Amino acid sequence: MHEDFSKLGLSAKVLSAVADAGYTKPTDIQAKAIPSVLERRDVVGIAQTGTGKTAGFVLPMLTLLESGRARARMPRTLILEPTRELAAQVEEHFNKYGKNHKLTVALLIGGVSFGDQNTKLDRGVDVLIATPGRLLDHFERGRLLMSGVDILVIDEADRMLDMGFIPDIERICSLLPPRRQTLFFSATMPNEIRRLTTKFLRHPVEIAVSPQATTAETIHQRLVKCGSKPQEKRAVLRAQIRGAENFKNAIIFCNRKRDVATLARSLQRHEFDAAALHGDMDQASRTATLDRFRKDDLALLVASDVAARGLDIPAVSHIFNFDVPTHAEDYVHRIGRTGRAGRAGSAVTLVAPSDRKYLDAIVRLIGRPIEWMDAPPPPEEKTEGETRRARGRARGGSPANGTGKTARTGSKPPPHQDTKPAANQPAKQPASSGAAERPPKRAESKADSNQPFGKSDQVPAFLRRPVRAAG
Repeated sequence: MHEDFSKLGLSAKVLSAVADAGYTKPTDIQAKAIPSVLERRDVVGIAQTGTGKTAGFVLPMLTLLESGRARARMPRTLILEPTRELAAQVEEHFNKYGKNHKLTVALLIGGVSFGDQNTKLDRGVDVLIATPGRLLDHFERGRLLMSGVDILVIDEADRMLDMGFIPDIERICSLLPPRRQTLFFSATMPNEIRRLTTKFLRHPVEIAVSPQATTAETIHQRLVKCGSKPQEKRAVLRAQIRGAENFKNAIIFCNRKRDVATLARSLQRHEFDAAALHGDMDQASRTATLDRFRKDDLALLVASDVAARGLDIPAVSHIFNFDVPTHAEDYVHRIGRTGRAGRAGSAVTLVAPSDRKYLDAIVRLIGRPIEWMDAPPPPEEKTEGETRRARGRARGGSPANGTGKTARTGSKPPPHQDTKPAANQPAKQPASSGAAERPPKRAESKADSNQPFGKSDQVPAFLRRPVRAAG
């Protein structure tokens, strides 16, 4: 690795801005990528968020953009990001390191007025940062010409794949000049992503930075067993939050977007100061939620991996994994939000019996065991009824009765099925409004009985949701 940025070939203006920001030594990805970008080579960078890869393409792009001038509706460079938040953070990098330049940077993301974006495009843009969908919207409206793009950056390509953006990426690449320079970054390299690099890059330099398969020693990692039912998991989570030591704030991760909203609402009903961050929120709400969390005006941020990917939120004291991530790398990425810059942090993961295979993959990746707060759950076993139903399906029967005949809605169960509640399980309660969110009181009170603070009205003041006027 180079000793400092001055040896990488960056311009004096860029070096001055980097020094003002307090940086002296480049990260591994920066030291390897910057010279290749300045040589106008195509680059494939395999690096996770948190390795400094954004500055790895922003700094050389600023140097290359010092010559030339933008023309109306014809951006000189294009950076594609999977989410609005990541696009906004790249814009912040250009503003920080490009403070000595007179470059125009525009952001094309959903939730922002087309009119404001069109005004910037009409004036001419040196750097266009966009999400794929909004970029194609502008192109199809005739407000954008992409024939002048000299540098294309595709960032977080594996997340683009997860979010279904690959067809949009292929279409955008087909609209750009074939002799452009392309910089391609991804944390992982599945076959579909490798196919894209082969199709759209010319003799690229491939730079691989070792994935962050290790976790910081400053993070206290723990596992806690829970049941598979959502209401049981929510009760265990509340107990862990209430009993957290040295708590300042926390990010709670769910695997699915719909669970993010459900969990946030549940925490709010139990008087916790919580808010959701997911892709269905409008941009103004997402930005406001993040600002509140960064300013310590919000104690709990409930998010999915996609929504929180790459967000720079310093000084997070706790991470709670409501769901065990199905990709082991996501575990490292999630808990890496705490324990930064030598600070102590805590990461608690809720583990149901069905999560063991995902947990085993995480332990293999990080190369160390994770402490259990109590006895681990036993391996998930099928009940006699589930085994019988599975055999019925194998014979072509319905899941309901295994006889080959479809069970009618509302019909009585066959004689061999037990109609009584299972031992230690509450009897089924009549349906009511909000039943999906509010489990039967008997089950809730039992789940809450072992919590350090007991009932919801005993939430500590620093975790309690602020009282707002009705209206």
